[in-house]
Amino acid sequence: MTTRTVEKKTATKPETILKLVRRKNGATLKAMQDATGWQPHSVRAALTGLRKKGHAIERSKDSKGVTVYRVARK
Repeated sequence: MTTRTVEKKTATKPETILKLVRRKNGATLKAMQDATGWQPHSVRAALTGLRKKGHAIERSKDSKGVTVYRVARK
């Protein structure tokens, strides 16, 4: 009998960003930086890449004036 090792696939950083912006309240740039360990310009570039892949990501400000990114609801 052979044993098989099952490896759990870890999410890529762009997948992590997409998961964050899909939340009901979206995600701030700081939250995405903390989740990925990336600099702000890298997070924004990843958001641009997601937009180019067809994801409708919108940007708005919360009550404190902080920019929040989220996937647009249809």
